[in-house]
Amino acid sequence: MILKEWRWLTILTALLLFLIGCPHKITPPGTIQVWAHSGPEAERQTIEQQVESFNASQKEITVEVKFLPEGSYNAQIQAAAISRDLPDVLEFDGPFVYNYVWQKNLIPIDELLTPEVRQDLLPSIINQGTYQDKLYSVGTFDSGLGIYGNRRQFLAAGVRIPKSNEDAWTTAEFEQVLAALNKKDPDGQVIDLKLNYRGEWFTYGFSPLIQSAGGDLINRQNYQSATSVLNSEPAIAVMEQLQSWIQQGYVDPNIDDAAFTKGRVALSLVGHWVYQDYLEALGDDLVLLPLPNFGQGSKTGQGSWNWGITSKCQDPEAAMRFLEFLLETDQVLAMTNANGAVPATKTAIAQSPLYAEGGPLRLFSSQLLNGKSIPRPQTPAYPVITSIFQQAFADIRHGTDVATALNKAVITINQDIEDNEGYPSS
Repeated sequence: MILKEWRWLTILTALLLFLIGCPHKITPPGTIQVWAHSGPEAERQTIEQQVESFNASQKEITVEVKFLPEGSYNAQIQAAAISRDLPDVLEFDGPFVYNYVWQKNLIPIDELLTPEVRQDLLPSIINQGTYQDKLYSVGTFDSGLGIYGNRRQFLAAGVRIPKSNEDAWTTAEFEQVLAALNKKDPDGQVIDLKLNYRGEWFTYGFSPLIQSAGGDLINRQNYQSATSVLNSEPAIAVMEQLQSWIQQGYVDPNIDDAAFTKGRVALSLVGHWVYQDYLEALGDDLVLLPLPNFGQGSKTGQGSWNWGITSKCQDPEAAMRFLEFLLETDQVLAMTNANGAVPATKTAIAQSPLYAEGGPLRLFSSQLLNGKSIPRPQTPAYPVITSIFQQAFADIRHGTDVATALNKAVITINQDIEDNEGYPSS
């Protein structure tokens, strides 16, 4: 079954379930309906507390929040859009904003967001939420990638510890690091790539390697083709390197999600969210490093769950009042203290023990502040791009010739763009 048919089947199935389980109801005047994903318990509880606090501060506006299962979240949003039953305010995974805008489910918020709040937001938040020169979404937190290391194992193998993105290991040096650690390791497995993760991780986690080498997932000049970008020589070369790490036995499959915490490996390529577990396991031996420089500088992923105002909303100003409440410094810190993510505002970062200058996770906030992060492709085609790249990664991981896998991915991505007539804006 081709991708287009599969996508519609998924949406229609979700629509049926949505209509069965979510009967229409009349919204009282002054009520702002909000949908959020049912993520970690700490995040849910924080949002519930924030809604309660906001409502207590208002006389004419009441926010009602509904949590939907994360696994089927996007499909349920698509179903609600078809049935014209979207809420006023919607939370969504950042890279999906462009597809929602193309479907005319979101409105621009440039004129609703006050200049003071906008100026305080991280550049990465503005970058991710912008499509065709208009801002459609904001987030209260962002994300980042790095390599966590075991200082004790580094010292034993004579490994240099980089201090910044500008000081990152080069391609050749990283290969030497892997080899040096391999010689000191009983089973030879020295790095965790979180192969036990699923779905979006593979695009988020590994496209920065391709971008650091000089490739990308799609041509960002016009977003009309992946040819000579995803299957470019630099992209093929860096994915061949990654494949070689697996084939040489450097990579722990990490089935138990404990390769790093149990000391089986000295390196773990992952994001901010594991910090507390890693700190508890390694203590002072824990170090955080930038991703290697594969030729065009050390890069990192960015983006996380964002908020937007839907085209169904009858009172966008009231909806924005709620979003700006979530972006107040105390509220940003409440959320990031709960989930450990990078605060989305400069003011909140300056007050964060983890992300402020000198903090143990400063690398993550510094990367976002200083343009080292690359948003996932800003195109309505992104849901297809990420799905196809995930399949290509799986094929490469299991031994498929890299050029063959990436050429196949390019053909499929280009076909989807052609099928949708280039995803025109109107």
